[in-house]
Formats: sequence, structure tokens, C-alpha cells
Amino acid sequence: MSEKMLKFVKIGQQNPPKREVGRRKEDFNEIYKDFINEKAKEQSSRCSQCGVPFCQVHCPLSNNIPDWLKLTAEGRLKDAYELAQSTNNMPEVCGRICPQDRLCEGNCVIEQSGHGTVTIGSVEKYITDNAWENGWVNPIKVLNEKSLSVGIIGSGPAGLAAAEQLRKSGYQITIYDRYDRAGGLLIYGIPNFKLEKFVVTRRIDLLKKSGINFKNNFEVGKDATLEELRKKHDAILIATGVYKAREIELPGNDLDNIFPAMEFLTASNKKGLGDKVELFDNGTLNAEGKNVIVIGGGDTAMDCVRTSIRQNAKSVKCIYRRDKENMPGSSREVSNAEEEGVEFVWLSSPKEFVGKNKVESLIVNKIKLGKPDESGRRKPEVQKNNQFEVKADMVIKALGFDPEDLPNLFGSKNLSITKWGTLKTNFDTMETNLPGVFAAGDIIRGASLVVWAIKDGRDAAESIKKYLERKEFKSEKVA
Repeated sequence: MSEKMLKFVKIGQQNPPKREVGRRKEDFNEIYKDFINEKAKEQSSRCSQCGVPFCQVHCPLSNNIPDWLKLTAEGRLKDAYELAQSTNNMPEVCGRICPQDRLCEGNCVIEQSGHGTVTIGSVEKYITDNAWENGWVNPIKVLNEKSLSVGIIGSGPAGLAAAEQLRKSGYQITIYDRYDRAGGLLIYGIPNFKLEKFVVTRRIDLLKKSGINFKNNFEVGKDATLEELRKKHDAILIATGVYKAREIELPGNDLDNIFPAMEFLTASNKKGLGDKVELFDNGTLNAEGKNVIVIGGGDTAMDCVRTSIRQNAKSVKCIYRRDKENMPGSSREVSNAEEEGVEFVWLSSPKEFVGKNKVESLIVNKIKLGKPDESGRRKPEVQKNNQFEVKADMVIKALGFDPEDLPNLFGSKNLSITKWGTLKTNFDTMETNLPGVFAAGDIIRGASLVVWAIKDGRDAAESIKKYLERKEFKSEKVA
């Protein structure tokens, strides 16, 4: 181990090179180039092989990061992939979009000691991309087909992860989704420059080859009620995510050219996938030539500002009520946005939208930070009589997401929800108040990360498996 590892004292941190700023602003391709083999081995060898691996501790999936870094350093890429995928159903996705700076890399021991973190995300991407290229990623081979079936509502990361785990156990799986493509947020919410869509469609095609059925353009509550699906399947998993945009009630809120983030991003992603998008084609949801303002400071806001840049906006400003150090989004994404020409207006909060029929400007309050709130971050406070005006042809609100009213939407008013509108589940089993109906992902925890959705999907699959085994045992006993 000493020969191959612990080289952080001799070898400095190095990420894969980024594409030149001027070039990457012209398209929606991913901005990071791939590691070459020698660089991947070299950066993996910097791992200190900690007795307590804090990278693993701070990974929601508890990925065995030190071991697959060691295998990569030794050139054993197939073994590294097998280990990476044993705890993660979509390592090629997480390697690209996880906020590693807030999770594994941010808690790396050598990062804390000042040597610069191991570039875990880039190595994970390298391992899995090589696995696909070399044909090491194969459909599930079910050894024992079972008659019991599971209906999964939602084809985002939680639903896909659960489907794969349950299919490995031989269950018959059908995934229902109201959109025309599977993938949920991975397809329509995340831009190509972070996650090229072939990465997602390739994984979905693999699941189809594994015997998982997909029913797109299927809206629960319209095409079938939840109760009807319960009769059709032996268990149900609700993994819809949260898509209802949070609002900000301000004067002028009803003016034209003010849009929720998902509407803007979905239009852009659909266009990138080759679809005809009327509101984009007629210029409504196209930022080209416009002064764009994005309100918000999370990862979705970063997706919006960077998409606007690539659509050739005249100017792009991000309005956020706290400072750079207190932003909820990835610092890496903020840095990428700054490089690409986004102007961040820190310590600012919108007060009023101004215009006749459509938005023409935004009046903004200056903010000062007070004492920490319940989240631990300093609370923003409006400075009296301190405001300014910013020109705007298009405003995008990226303020977060709330759950939709699923009991009414699904035609199942008995389905219990929390005071936040998320589904109420048993903490240990992830089962709702309806027997045999489980839930996973953002619909139980609120808007969160893809890696947490995968974790929830895997945990829910394990609970569903136990539920079905009990059900099977009871039927055998009766027989």
C-alpha cells in the first residue's frame, strides 16, 4: 500500500482540465475533460487510506471510497467499478453532479490538513465511464423470477434505484411517469453541461433490458388512481420528487416574462433533446439578447444562470440575500458561473417587479446579515431606505421546490402527509399509512440531492422486499 498510496505529500491536487471558457459558453457540452489513465491513477494514489475514512462517513451512500481509489491507483479499474457500483446505482451520475465539495471531498482528511482533497468525483466519473466503454456494465440477470409485482410512481433517481434493487431480487417492476421520458430531474432539470443526457438514457436503456417496464405519459389520478394501482400491484413505491415551485409574493408578480426555474430549464433541456418547444422557439423562454435576473442561491439557480449564458443573454445577474460564504449551492458551481460571466449581486433581496405588461426592472433591497437562524446561517435583514433598481427583460425564480398535493392529485385522500406537505412514512420502514404503499426521495425529505434520492430508493427497496417476503410467506402458509 505504501508504494501505491499516500502520495499526497509528493503529488499535488489536480482536477481534470476544464474546457476553455470562451468555447464552453458556446454549447451545452460538459465542461470538464476526462482524466487520462495515468492522471487518474496518480490522483487516486494521493489518498491517505484513513483509519476512519471521513469521505465515506459523509457520503449518503457510504461508498467505499478509499478502497476503489486504491484499486484505481493499482490499475484495477474493473474491480474499482464493481466496488463503486455495489453501493451506488448510478455512479456515473454522482461522479458528475454530486456536490463533492460539500460531501466526500469537503471532508477528506488531507483537505483538512492543507494538502488539497483527493479528486474523488472525477475519479468516480473516470472509473464508471471506462466501465461503460469496456462493456463491464451489463443488464441484470435474474436467477429467480417472482410473480409478485411492484408499481413505482416516478422515474427519477429514487424510483430508478429502487427498481434496480427490486429487479435483482426477481420482482416484476413497472415504473409510471407523467412525463414523456424517464429520468425525472436528471432529464429535464439538470442542464447538459453538468450531465449529458446520453448518460441518463444509457442507464434507463439498461434497466429496460433488465426487464423493467416503463409507462411514460402516465398520470396517476388521471390515467389510474392510486387505489387502482394498489389493486394491480403487490406493493407501491411513490417517488415523485417535488416540483411545485416556491413563490415570492411581490408587487408586479403577475407581469409577463417572470418564470419559475423548472419551466425555463425544462424548455432548454427539451430543446437540447431535439424536441419542438414552442415557447422557446418564439423567444419566450429563450434568454438570447435579454438582461436576465435569477433570484436564488442554490444549485438550481446556478443551472439557470449558466444556461442563460449559453443562450447568449445580454447580461446575467444572480440576486441572493446572503453572501458568497453563506450560499447553499456548490462553491464549485459558483466559481464556474463567475468564470462564464455571471454577475453575483450579494446581500440583495427583491422588493418589487416593475413594468407595464412585462417586467422591465427589479427594485432590490440591500441586506445585512444578523444573528444566526435555526439553520446556523446568519439571518438576512433588510437595510431600511437602501435599495436600487436593476434592468430586467427576463426574471427566473429559483427559490426551491415544495411537494404537490398528492392525496388530491392521486385520488387518495386517506394518504397522510406532514405539515410540510411531504408524505408521512414510518421512519424505519418508509411505509406510508396505507399498507403496502411506500415512499422515497424528495417526496419524504423535501428538495434534496440526487445522492440522497438514490440512498432512499435503495432503502425503500429493502423494506419493500421484506414486506413482499412476509406477504409471500403468509400466502404459502394459507395454501
